[in-house]
Amino acid sequence: MALTKITNDLLDLGSDTGALGLPKGTEDQRPSNPVEGTIRHNSEIDETKLETFDGTDWRKINKFVPLPPFQVDYLIVAGGGGGGSNYGGGGGAGGLLTSTNYATTLGTQYTITVGGGGSQNVSGSNSSFNGVTSIGGGKGAGYNQATGDGGSGGGWGVGLATSGPGGSGTPGQGFDGGSGFIVSEAGAGAGGGASEIGETGLTNGKGGKGGDGLQSSITGTASYYAGGGGGCSSRVNTNAFITGGDGGLGGGGRGADDTGGTNSSNVAGTANTGGGGGGGSRYSGTGKSGGSGVVILRVATAIYSGTTTGSPTVTTDGTDTILTYTSSGTYTA
Repeated sequence: MALTKITNDLLDLGSDTGALGLPKGTEDQRPSNPVEGTIRHNSEIDETKLETFDGTDWRKINKFVPLPPFQVDYLIVAGGGGGGSNYGGGGGAGGLLTSTNYATTLGTQYTITVGGGGSQNVSGSNSSFNGVTSIGGGKGAGYNQATGDGGSGGGWGVGLATSGPGGSGTPGQGFDGGSGFIVSEAGAGAGGGASEIGETGLTNGKGGKGGDGLQSSITGTASYYAGGGGGCSSRVNTNAFITGGDGGLGGGGRGADDTGGTNSSNVAGTANTGGGGGGGSRYSGTGKSGGSGVVILRVATAIYSGTTTGSPTVTTDGTDTILTYTSSGTYTA
């Protein structure tokens, strides 16, 4: 067969729409004295079938498989507000933020802050991921005290001569707290939750129910986060036994019963849900603390770096890795 030697440095196929035929064969049919840069089709290897000689050995030319984008899904929940003392309103839930396909940069370290729940009459602390911040839940109002604004607002308590609206929630993060009334009229208002307002104290003396939180399946299991705390009850007559308001779905604490002046049956917000704390009963009742927050990241396992601080819990769901931070730390993409 006649051969044509190409003497210039480049092979220009011009506008030809066909294909360049390469030498092909088995490994045994490789040339006996190849030069560096030789390329051939090897019929015995997988993927591209191409191989090149690097001057010493034949190397397979693998098919390029791009990595998925460096993106994460996140759930950021702040600490819940503490319940109010003495005829106390329920604490507001921590603010809740969620996103999918949040862009990250390879090799960059991202800071995670997990907010703590507020104690009696104290709002919760903020949580954040790379500066994206959810606001701590508002405090529940104690006797004749103002309630707190926050991720979700705290519930107004019961006052001797004053009444008022619950605290304001933050748009996109949570809802307002419920109203409270003077002693002779109704129970205390409840804290707002991530998906609804806190209930107003009821005219039969029962405390308002905390606003429900929001359900998320970021971990692979559907769970509620950021429920408001229930308000305490206030007896309409001295012989009645009135129950406190229930906490909202998502870790909200139950409000105190009115059993004659002692603190009874109110519950703190659940840890790592951002739930608001239950309001305290009349006279010497103690408002319960809000639940601490949580930050959860979901990332494709194929791009998960494994580089973290803060000891997050690491689990998998399908092709994804889930990092659950219950204390502050970092994640490196």
